[in-house]
Amino acid sequence: MGGFKSFVLRGNLVDLAVAVIIATSFGLVVTTFTNWLTAQLPDSASDIFTNDENSFGAFMNAVISFLMLAAIVYFLVVLPYTKAKEKYFPSPAPGTPEDTVLLREIRDALLAGRDTPTA
Repeated sequence: MGGFKSFVLRGNLVDLAVAVIIATSFGLVVTTFTNWLTAQLPDSASDIFTNDENSFGAFMNAVISFLMLAAIVYFLVVLPYTKAKEKYFPSPAPGTPEDTVLLREIRDALLAGRDTPTA
């Protein structure tokens, strides 16, 4: 069970799943907007809001559905995932990385060696 937990929390599995869900929903928004816009081009502007399947209402429905889905995914998937990830795999403490500290020590040693006179 520990290996599965590590697989789910360490990998980009959840990030990829969220991206697919959001991209699919946003694709519907783009499709309905395109259908509505192209349906208006040959027709007159008088029936812009009354077309059945290519109506502005269908576009607004897709936008509202997208926003609701995004909120659900954020509050029910992303927030619990980030809390669990931080609980089981905490972020390293902020500070200077070890390799940077080591490189600074080497630089300082080289500069100190250059400044001492040789006999």
